[in-house]
Amino acid sequence: MKCSQCHQVDTKVIESRDVSDGEAIRRRRECTSCHYRFTTYERLERPQIIVIKNNGTRELFNREKLLGGLYRACEKTPVTSLQLERLVSNIEHQIYDCGDQEVRSAKIGDMVMDQLARTNEVAYVRFASVYRRFKDIAGFERELLQIRERKTSSLKV
Repeated sequence: MKCSQCHQVDTKVIESRDVSDGEAIRRRRECTSCHYRFTTYERLERPQIIVIKNNGTRELFNREKLLGGLYRACEKTPVTSLQLERLVSNIEHQIYDCGDQEVRSAKIGDMVMDQLARTNEVAYVRFASVYRRFKDIAGFERELLQIRERKTSSLKV
């Protein structure tokens, strides 16, 4: 690793530690020539995932876009930013674990719905109203009925 001050190629690692739940390594380095200390991060480079939208268009998977939609769904609920970050990380891991270069937006939406249902019911219904494109109150009623059925079946277990 080249020193950012004197551009000497020879640097040594002083300290290494895991960051981002083991997704990256933070390294403190020192230049052997000028003794300047700096930090570098080493992350796993993942392949770019293409999302196939409902209308057939394709776009790159965008973590920030997904997070933004979840923030809107979770507005004025007790869901924290940390919970949302973890939720998006879990979904990202599921997507990459599939091993496919392309994933349908509907599959991502189903993953989000599954995780939101366990996180917050209000956020779940808000997200569902956009994701499932409710046109009337009947759509909300069907979704609420499904929530109630899941709750009663989980209580029986």
